[in-house]
Parts: sequence; structure tokens; C-alpha cells
Amino acid sequence: MLLTKAKKEQLLADLKGLFSESPASIASDYSGLQANEITELRKKMKEGGIRVIVTKNTLVKKALNDLKIEFDETILDKPVFFAFGEDEVEVAKGLREFSKEHEKLEVLGGIVRGEALDKSKISALALLPGREDLQGKLVGILAAPAYGFVNVLHGNIRGLVNVLGQVKEQKS
Repeated sequence: MLLTKAKKEQLLADLKGLFSESPASIASDYSGLQANEITELRKKMKEGGIRVIVTKNTLVKKALNDLKIEFDETILDKPVFFAFGEDEVEVAKGLREFSKEHEKLEVLGGIVRGEALDKSKISALALLPGREDLQGKLVGILAAPAYGFVNVLHGNIRGLVNVLGQVKEQKS
């Protein structure tokens, strides 16, 4: 599909917006994947609030250069797509899960909070717990002292009820 100059400028502006506003943008090689597999990936990622974009690598290079973002441009020698999301761990996990089912998908690297990361660092990100898991653990940690305090107070009341019950049995 031939792109007009206006369309290219619009795509470039959209790419710049995505790269500057998204905390995580991870590049993956999609060569070898069927069109229906890419559609499946897009659906799965969209459910997690992650946007998958396939575009011309020259436009990606220009957008990154215009934004002055350092990036390993050799990654862009292959057919790649970018996954953009708010939570870098969720983006990395989503791609990792999909690559388990579809071995032809290869994560190449990415940009997380303005810093270029290679494949190994992206893999390490995928192993971390997600934001929701960490928030749940934090709530548990914060609630533990209050739960313990309530348990101690409840223990005293329970002890009193047991003593009163024994006194009642003795008098009956």
C-alpha cells in the first residue's frame, strides 16, 4: 500500500505520540507468524490495555530520532511490531505468554520509561510480578497489623465467653 506524504506525516505524529506517552514500548519480530496469529495477539494484548502496532521501520526510526530516544536500530532490520502499554511488566508478560504458544514470535528489545532495553532485560521484566499483584501484596502487608490487633482483641472476648460458659456449666 502506497502512503501519501500526508498519511506518512500523520503516522509519524501518531508514532511520536505513542513513543513519548507510553511508558513501555517493546519490539518483537513477527516474521513467520500467520495473519490470524497476529490478529489473535492483538486481541489478547488489547484485553490487557496494550496496543500493538505494525508499521514501516523507516517511520519508527524517524520518530525515535526526532524524539532523541536512543535505540538499537539493528532491531529495525527485521519485520517488527511494537507493543505499547502503561505497565512495562504487563507488556513483557503478555508477549512472553504469547511466545510460549507461538515460538516464531521473538522479543527483540524495547524502550521502557525512556531507556533502551535489550532482549535479556525485557525477559527479566516478564518474570516480575505485575502491578496488581504488587498492590495486592502491599494491601496485605498494610492490613496485617490491623488484622492481628483485631485477632488479639477477639481472643480476649473469646476467652471471657469460654470462662462464662464454664461458670454456667458448674452452676447447672
